[in-house]
Amino acid sequence: MGRQHGSGTPGEHTDNGERLGRARGRRWRRGVLALCVACAVAVPLAGAARPRVPAPPPAVLAPPVAATLGATYAANRANAGQAARMAAEHGDRGRAAADRDLADPARQLLAFDGRGAGLATEVLGDLAHADRIAVLVPGSDTGLDTYGRFRAAALALHERLTREAPAGTRTAVVAWLGYETPGTVSTTVATTGRAEEAAPELRDTVGDLRAVVGQRPRISLLCHSYGSVVCARAADGLDVDDIALVGSPGTGADTAADLRTRARIWAARGADDWVENVPHLDAALFGTTVGFGTDPVSPAFGARVFAAGDGGHSDYFAPGSTSLTNLTRIVLGEARAVTS
Repeated sequence: MGRQHGSGTPGEHTDNGERLGRARGRRWRRGVLALCVACAVAVPLAGAARPRVPAPPPAVLAPPVAATLGATYAANRANAGQAARMAAEHGDRGRAAADRDLADPARQLLAFDGRGAGLATEVLGDLAHADRIAVLVPGSDTGLDTYGRFRAAALALHERLTREAPAGTRTAVVAWLGYETPGTVSTTVATTGRAEEAAPELRDTVGDLRAVVGQRPRISLLCHSYGSVVCARAADGLDVDDIALVGSPGTGADTAADLRTRARIWAARGADDWVENVPHLDAALFGTTVGFGTDPVSPAFGARVFAAGDGGHSDYFAPGSTSLTNLTRIVLGEARAVTS
């Protein structure tokens, strides 16, 4: 009898091969995540050395109700005007212009804080009488200096809602820049830290909206990119009807059910969105958790996946886009009309 080389059955060889493959896969994924963090640490941030622009502390106001919305808007506009003057005296023309725009008498500011990167919550439409309300939650690199592009998305949605709403249905959009967003090239953008800090603020804002409008109106959260991590962290018990995740790198949850919310969970990604190439996993690295887990548009996550067309990462609210059409239908409560 000839000598037999090797040992075990073919099935055992297969099992060993699968185990080795999985181990290599885990090492590769962790290596990618480690590389991402290392790059984020090593790459200089353009805004890291930016001097802090002086600004007044936010106006001290009671929680808004329908009867006091006008006074709330006026007080925050006045604060933005003061911030604009201080920024101009400091020599920061860009910030002064951004603050000045927000101080315009036509703007409806539910909140404003000109310090640091800046925070603002702006209302488009008649909030007190709205039947359908959309709250936009932005992703990375959004602050007062870049607020214009975020507001453009809110304006596009508001215009579409106004045009598409059934007769007698009133709508409002809330552009919520209520947290310090991470930089796209930074360590913070790869972890849930900023989202965990932001979640209580988002919950408070939804609570304020309910205090203004009551329980009858539908409220939808539309969460872009890192904003989807914020929405996921705030979702547990949140009094909203829909949560739509667009261009999401993941939420930090394995499944939609793990978000523990009564809201319907939607997800979409444009065909040309680079976020598709982000590894959808998480790992403990350098004393923190890096990555956001399951891809929200995958069957494993369990969201209602809707069509977003051929757009890229910044195109979800582009006028005429498939994604904006479907987001409008979600906000209006027309779930059956949403295309997949």
